[in-house]
Amino acid sequence: MKNTRMLLAGSLLLGAMAATCSEVPDAVEGPAPPVAARDDVTMTRDQIAHAGIRWAAVKASTSSDIVEVPGQLAPNEDRTARLGAPARARVHTLHVHMGERVSRGQPLVTLVGEEAAAAKAEHAKAVANLNAYRVAARYAHTALDRADRLLELKAISRQDVEKARVDFENAESLRMQAEAEVERADTTLAQLGVSGRAGEMVVRAPLAGIVLSRDVVPGSVVNAGDSLLMITDTGTLWLDIAATERVATALRPGSRVTFTVREFAPRTFDAVIEDIGAALDPTTRTLPMHAIVVNPAGVLRPAMFATILLPLGEARHGVTVPDVALQLLDERPVLFIATPDGAGGARFQRRDVEVGARRGGEAHVLGGVTPDEVVVIEGAFAVKSEFARAKMPVE
Repeated sequence: MKNTRMLLAGSLLLGAMAATCSEVPDAVEGPAPPVAARDDVTMTRDQIAHAGIRWAAVKASTSSDIVEVPGQLAPNEDRTARLGAPARARVHTLHVHMGERVSRGQPLVTLVGEEAAAAKAEHAKAVANLNAYRVAARYAHTALDRADRLLELKAISRQDVEKARVDFENAESLRMQAEAEVERADTTLAQLGVSGRAGEMVVRAPLAGIVLSRDVVPGSVVNAGDSLLMITDTGTLWLDIAATERVATALRPGSRVTFTVREFAPRTFDAVIEDIGAALDPTTRTLPMHAIVVNPAGVLRPAMFATILLPLGEARHGVTVPDVALQLLDERPVLFIATPDGAGGARFQRRDVEVGARRGGEAHVLGGVTPDEVVVIEGAFAVKSEFARAKMPVE
């Protein structure tokens, strides 16, 4: 009986061991091997057309390191008028609004004051006196001619002729004085801007431009010299520059500089240095200077902030490409070299490059690409996406 139990236990143990040995564990899947980065991809004609990919041969160029200097646009003081009241008066009418474009001679402000009325009266009096003295001078001239004829006939003495001559000279002198008085009155009327109506003074635009400011309102009383408004010709502007000591030595009157304005970035504008300060600002340690900006279209406005792009150092050779042609691939800037296949498709090779200065929507590439190589200039992001898909593991 004991032997039978031992045999039964041994059989059960052997059966369990056999069952255990017969179970094969499932295979454990490890991580997929990394896919090696590819240096080129091929795209079909349809893919290229859908992505809007274009390529072109790059041209050689030179560029220097760029230093950015702050600046601000300002009215050209040589083409700006700050108009003041010609005399104490009351503002009757403002004919223009701020920002309005005006022409030369256009009425801007009408004033009413006592000085205008007095000047008008003085002018009328001077004209009346002149007319009277002109009549007296003509009479004296006629009397002198008659005296000369009578002297020839021995009808009067030479003393009478001399008296007639003196009377004529006195009359001419008074006429000339009256003419000078009228001229003075005319000048006063012009300076005051007195119009046809008594007591009114009209301030007119001395140049064509836009109204930058209005400093008065209708009904206000102003004294002589008080500011009324300001106009400027925006066809040219000043670019005020605060140049650091590092770049100030490289600038001279007549030097051409390039600048950008945030509102129109990445568009660039040109200016020519006109004046350079004689000393550094003791607070900012910068040298003030201003440049002339030609602004025929009027897109630039006074008080806009600008960034001046100043080249520094020696020029370096390379090629110029559009900014959009440069892409980041594996955290490195790259360009894509295109090799068309003749059927509308192309093979694109990545090329790591060294990027220099960027401005105006273009980048200067210092290395990695040589002139006349064919580079993708539009649709580079689509080519980059194709490289990214090529790196994805195949399931």
